[in-house]
Amino acid sequence: MAYVNRTNAESGVNLLALRSHNAALVLDLLRTAGEGGISRLELAERTGLTPQAVSKITARLRADGLAAEAGRRASTGGKPRTVLRLVPEAGHAVGLHLDRDEVTVVLCDLTGAVVAERRVPLDLGAGAEAVVESAAAEVEALLAGAGVSVLGVGVALPGPLDHARGVLHRVTGFPEWDGFPLRDALAGRLGVPVVVDKDTNAAALGIAVVGSGSESFAYLHLGTGLGAGLVIGGGVHRGARTGAGEFGHQVIQLDGPPCGCGNRGCIEALCLAAVDRGAVGEAARVLGVGAANLVGLLDIDLVLLGGRTVAAHQEAFVRGVGAVLEERARLEGVDDGAVPVRVAPGGARGVAEGAAQLLLAPLFGRGEG
Repeated sequence: MAYVNRTNAESGVNLLALRSHNAALVLDLLRTAGEGGISRLELAERTGLTPQAVSKITARLRADGLAAEAGRRASTGGKPRTVLRLVPEAGHAVGLHLDRDEVTVVLCDLTGAVVAERRVPLDLGAGAEAVVESAAAEVEALLAGAGVSVLGVGVALPGPLDHARGVLHRVTGFPEWDGFPLRDALAGRLGVPVVVDKDTNAAALGIAVVGSGSESFAYLHLGTGLGAGLVIGGGVHRGARTGAGEFGHQVIQLDGPPCGCGNRGCIEALCLAAVDRGAVGEAARVLGVGAANLVGLLDIDLVLLGGRTVAAHQEAFVRGVGAVLEERARLEGVDDGAVPVRVAPGGARGVAEGAAQLLLAPLFGRGEG
């Protein structure tokens, strides 16, 4: 195989072994400092660690090739301070988005920047063995000749699923996946660590790492299905059984059209039916009702919209969802106005980038939730 399994070929560093709390604090500050870098004194001040502890950590990071000098900075007294920066190319993660009809694969460096990408058609209903083989082949094609250090593969796909065990449940429209151990199957095929999560959770994690301006937000993904990723207090909220965010299957019309989940009148069924007949404004209002319920239930600060259906009608969905939230805020007498609605960053590959963060974010203390 053309890529390096888990470790950096030159230094032998196992990036997955660096997930100590203090090292994560330092790495995260190096990441956010960018090319300009940050001094050891600043690292000590911002982490609360002693200068000696910071020196020990940064020495290890430099020896492992994860940090490097970024020049010197003038000091208020004494000699100029050496500043350090993260080395983005010291490690990489693969993000794999398995949608119902296509697969997107990205290779991201330690900053989350995409350095390679592939997108091809996929039939999620073709059977587990065929899908695993297709997904693995796309990962191998992406990495062929790259010669990079790979932490592993983050996989994002429609739920429900068990994030902790990497086992799928009855994926809406594809009940044959129920109980399939996707994490273990793909890890066995590729020989690298694999993490599996819902597409909406992965996208929400990616947004949280980059920064949305809010510690509590909902990411609503409308594509071939409808789901939500919830970030509460800065972390992805998955719930006790990692099943939170099945937003699309809340029933809002008891005698409504049948949904692939087995219920009738789900928001997903109503939204997709409206889109299919060209009634985008109606779909946006239905989505807005669900968003308003979510805002009322969780008191979140921001609603972000994503997915290919939203991407095709951005203004209509932002306007329609926003109008419902504004009306709900007026009825409830909210003094500071409605919760804002925006299109999520990341575009068509936002879920795949978020999937890569399933591996990257924990290195910086950002992936737990």
